[in-house]
Amino acid sequence: MRALELTIEDVAFGGKGVARDNGKAVFIPFTIDSERVAARVIRDKKQFAEAEPIRIIESSPERVSPPCPYFGRCGGCSYQHISYEHQLRLKTRQVEQALRRIGKFAQVPMRAIIPSPLQYGYRNRITVHVENGTLGFYRHNAHQLIDIAHCPISGDEVNAALAELRANRPRDGHFALRSTPDARVFRQTNDGVAAALLALVERLVPTGDELLIDAYCGAGFFAKGLLAKFDRITGVDWDRFAIEAAQRDASDKETYVAGDVAVHVAKLLVEADPERTTVIVDPPATGLTPEIRDALFEFTPATLIYISCNPPTLARDLAGLRARYKIESVTPLDMFPQTAEIEVAVHLAAMNPRDTA
Repeated sequence: MRALELTIEDVAFGGKGVARDNGKAVFIPFTIDSERVAARVIRDKKQFAEAEPIRIIESSPERVSPPCPYFGRCGGCSYQHISYEHQLRLKTRQVEQALRRIGKFAQVPMRAIIPSPLQYGYRNRITVHVENGTLGFYRHNAHQLIDIAHCPISGDEVNAALAELRANRPRDGHFALRSTPDARVFRQTNDGVAAALLALVERLVPTGDELLIDAYCGAGFFAKGLLAKFDRITGVDWDRFAIEAAQRDASDKETYVAGDVAVHVAKLLVEADPERTTVIVDPPATGLTPEIRDALFEFTPATLIYISCNPPTLARDLAGLRARYKIESVTPLDMFPQTAEIEVAVHLAAMNPRDTA
């Protein structure tokens, strides 16, 4: 494949540097904006190309030495070569760009990104794979395992579980390693940023509302943390194990329902007083289903908090709700340092009907 010398103009969501070759975008991993690189094209499409770096010709001052011996081969981390301060700047910019380019929002009320208290050793769970005696993660750009003895972004308990698993010579398969024993309930990956996220949401939601609808509630992370602010709370999730966990210590204020999230949220919104209702949605990376977007659009609760792990689907969903809601703030959180992933909390307020006319 042909080789090029290119200047990296930006770093896109997903972690790859963006250069231009005669106007065509070329995506190059493990590069930083402002760097001059030699790269080899590995895929050449009509609208864009993908390349692998050969060498860095002019290095960015933000380039640092990755502490992980697997970095660049392992597919888990994308940013260990970038200073942490610049990682935060890039992620903030990527969120704003997604809302402007995909959502077509001319003005985005960005707030300062919330950093992780730990840049390494923060993960409370990982999933490793075993195949033909190799135990680890999949390689960058290949469905092939790389053997991993220690993961620097994982916590001590997780790495201890990894060492124990390796010592037991497990059969082929997939293994979830956690710092806590509850294997069936979803938990945010980074405890420090999860606590900051809950504190942020607590500041954003009003006091004295009648009802909180917590959609995709899991085991009730937001619902239980916000009990004091609402008369009653209903959490909805498709995962019955998570709902069972939420119900174990539920107060009289709390109701948890397992089943189709769209169906239950729509029913709750029909019966609720929209002026005294707050909705939190924390969907998977695919974003909201059309049915949930339609219900939020039609019944318009006074306050909507959207938690997203995928800025492009977030931008799509917010664009679909723009006629009913005003974006009050957009706050990125670095739930996943050293990786290209981003968490975002968006505060939306229902617009006065006169404003939508």
